[in-house]
Amino acid sequence: MIDAYEDPGAPDTRGGWRYLWWLVMCQRGRSAAGALLGSAWMVLMAAQPYLMARAVDDGLVPGRSAVLAGWTGVMFALGALNAWVSILRHRTMTRVRMDANFRTVKLVVGHTVRLGAALSRRAGAGEVVTIGVGDVQILAQALTVVGPGVGSVVVYAVVAALLLGISAPLAAVVLLGLPVLALLTGPLTLRLQGAESEYRERQGVLTARIGDLAGGLRVLNGLGGKGLFADAYRRDSGRLRAQGYRVGAVASWVQALGVGLPTLFLAVVTWLAARLAAEGRISVGELVSVYGYVAVLIGPVAFFVELAYELNRGVVAARRVVGLLRLAPEPDTGTQTPPPGPAELVDPVSGARVVPGRLTALVTARPADAVAVVDRLGRYGPTDVTWGGTRLDAVPLDAVRERILVADNEADLFAGPLREVVAAGRPADDAALGRAVRAAAAEDVVRALPDGPDSWVTGQGRSLSGGQRQRLRLARALLADAEVLLAVEPTSALDAHTETTVAERLRQAREGRTTVVASTSPLVLDRADTVLFLVDGKVAASGPHRRLLRAEPGYRRLVARDVAAEDTEEMAR
Repeated sequence: MIDAYEDPGAPDTRGGWRYLWWLVMCQRGRSAAGALLGSAWMVLMAAQPYLMARAVDDGLVPGRSAVLAGWTGVMFALGALNAWVSILRHRTMTRVRMDANFRTVKLVVGHTVRLGAALSRRAGAGEVVTIGVGDVQILAQALTVVGPGVGSVVVYAVVAALLLGISAPLAAVVLLGLPVLALLTGPLTLRLQGAESEYRERQGVLTARIGDLAGGLRVLNGLGGKGLFADAYRRDSGRLRAQGYRVGAVASWVQALGVGLPTLFLAVVTWLAARLAAEGRISVGELVSVYGYVAVLIGPVAFFVELAYELNRGVVAARRVVGLLRLAPEPDTGTQTPPPGPAELVDPVSGARVVPGRLTALVTARPADAVAVVDRLGRYGPTDVTWGGTRLDAVPLDAVRERILVADNEADLFAGPLREVVAAGRPADDAALGRAVRAAAAEDVVRALPDGPDSWVTGQGRSLSGGQRQRLRLARALLADAEVLLAVEPTSALDAHTETTVAERLRQAREGRTTVVASTSPLVLDRADTVLFLVDGKVAASGPHRRLLRAEPGYRRLVARDVAAEDTEEMAR
């Protein structure tokens, strides 16, 4: 079975069925073993009625106790052997499903990492979550076809051959039963596939809406928009529930037929066999064996219906996985050599110029304008930025990511020990970790945790306050020690005292390094070497904070508003 470090391989993304077949072929030996063990398990079950017929005709009817005991012993030994085969079959098929599950998870996670910043523009968060939580499990379950599925086909043929030796009409009924079953359930399974596809799509949309609501609930509350979004969520969930009922209605018919039709099938064959026995055309032992054969067939016939259900669900899930895997990362055509050392970044769209080795602040009344500048400077999207005279998009992306780091104040925090959350996979000793934590004024966060830096942090830092999460994000960015750090609102959730500490320590920690901070806080701006004041996304003025306060009325109004807000907050406390 695939391990955590094994290459999952190159998937076949030409369609859902091809992807499922690729998963089977990735483990040919195990799949073949599952098919062999599944077939042996069902054939051995079908052998019991034959042995029972011999015990009845050769031992019970003539009154030969020794012969009856012998056949009984053979039946017991065969049952014990089949129990052992069943254990092996179950273990093998569990490994087949787990391999498909883990392999798909590795593919999806690896591809989302390769997509990087393009993922959010190409696929919704809800779709990715739905694939990871539900679709992977469903398509793995569909691989049951390679074990009991193949075994069902084999035992069906074996039983038909055995019945042919007893009575041709009985064998004909058995052989015709499967096509009739397919005709009755085929249209339902196709309808189920369409209903399931729509349901999964609606589920992805609703999952995304849940994430948006959870992330922005506090903001929505403040704006009075919680009720509006709650109504929209109620409508979407109602549509999903209605679609779920449609899926359930079709699925219930499929499952009902899977139970009812085999039972009817058993009744018809048993009635015919009883008629033949009454007419003396077959023996009592053969009558018992026919009943046993058909009883054995109930499982495979019911499984054919269940298998069609699982395969249709599996191909729907596989198509969603394939749809994600088909998303191509943005092409990296960069061939130019990056600047050998710190160099100036110039954004011609906004007119921003970032001098190397200095702390530059971006100030704007519209935060989205500052984020757009940062995205262009960090090459998160189309950009005309030059880096030391070379177009940034002409430099290989790996070189850009290695030297330019964008630190978003809403960046994800993954679950794990705090030291690993801050280190983000990079080797970091206690001294370096301590320096980064101190620079972000997060010492109190570490002290408040029961095990200090070894304490567990939940996903997205849900166990921490907004200010604590923000400081941990800043500590992670500082520990990376990138040549260029682009930080978006790194202190927006902090009180004035902590913000003052962070602003001072940030300047010290990044001394001589290129740092850009998007902020309107005067506590941060006062420590910047250069402030770029943006109006409608363009640089309207630049210079030290205090000079802009005196010379730019628009800048003064914007920054003074923040000062007034901070004074009001202090008075409220």
